[in-house]
Amino acid sequence: MNAVWRKCIQFYKRTDKLLLVICLVCSVISAYLLFGIYSAGFVRLKVVTTQIVATLLGVSCACVLSLFDYRTLARLWKIYVPAACSLMVLTYIAGIQRFSYIDDRAWLEIPFVGITFQPSEILKLAFIYSFALHLDKVKDSVNNLRTLAILCAHGAAATLMVVGQGDHGTAMVFVAIFVCMLFGAGLSFVYVGAAIAAVAVASPFVWFFLLDDDKRGRFMTVFNPASDPTGTGWQQSLGLTAIGSGEVWGKGVMSPDHQYVPEVHNDFIFSFVGESGGFMGCCGLMILISLLCLVLLINAKRAADPLGSYICIGVFGMIAFQTIWGIGMCLSLLPVAGLTLPLFSAGGTSVLFTWGGIGMVLGVHRHSYAGLFDKR
Repeated sequence: MNAVWRKCIQFYKRTDKLLLVICLVCSVISAYLLFGIYSAGFVRLKVVTTQIVATLLGVSCACVLSLFDYRTLARLWKIYVPAACSLMVLTYIAGIQRFSYIDDRAWLEIPFVGITFQPSEILKLAFIYSFALHLDKVKDSVNNLRTLAILCAHGAAATLMVVGQGDHGTAMVFVAIFVCMLFGAGLSFVYVGAAIAAVAVASPFVWFFLLDDDKRGRFMTVFNPASDPTGTGWQQSLGLTAIGSGEVWGKGVMSPDHQYVPEVHNDFIFSFVGESGGFMGCCGLMILISLLCLVLLINAKRAADPLGSYICIGVFGMIAFQTIWGIGMCLSLLPVAGLTLPLFSAGGTSVLFTWGGIGMVLGVHRHSYAGLFDKR
């Protein structure tokens, strides 16, 4: 018993306590918000219990993951990358749709259990580890054209696997992770300018030939929300109404007078924050997530080596992009893309593997300062 207690104390001393506390606060607030949504009659109690169970599992996995040296875990990519890719391929064959996600088959069901999970969440973490290792191996030649082309192929392979599911929102997250990690590795602004020019040139082709009417409608709704108030603009219109009704201080989480918004427990949970907590609640949430992102970047800066830094930047890119897009689409500033608000939105797989990402950063922190508090 004393040995276990000593291990717990040692873990506490070496872990990033601020990062852990911020994430726990986010998860507690999430459970409270979801209970309020359940009380309003918009979801079943199962959604709340799933969130709590996923959080507890996620915290446990994060703590266990942080105990392993991130250098060793990165080098084990030959085990988990093929496994993650195999699960992704399986979605093309046996993937299922969930709820209102009518344009993608991104989930798999565990036989005889009835639980579904999203393999792309597993691939996110596998990609961060493997791409960080790739960057670490070529860090001195990242701006070499041949090296950069191979790095782009690495990023494109993961992204296109998600596009193949029809999950374009998650595909954008992979692009964001890829770009952030490349920036962290010292990508030249010459290439950045070239990439922006290429996107500008390709945009008309993508708009007219690659995007379907639904995707184009989501973009058009951002510029003119009234263009299709009962179609693509309906969800965002209801979300904005809910946020506006919260005014400065909000109605309260347990108010009996909440506005119905489709997927309010998931993609549009920020609209419930605005309604129940008002402007102050929205500001509080954004400050909390901004602080989380800042701590992730501090860990990247203080990492013992470039590999650890790249891992932290990858997790930062994942959380920051999903947060910006999740809030932006609730405010009708960005198209609806089916992205969760990290640690806040309901979703067992999303919560579990977001905590997995936090565990990766905790591992970088722990093994960057090994021995700091111990006598040698």
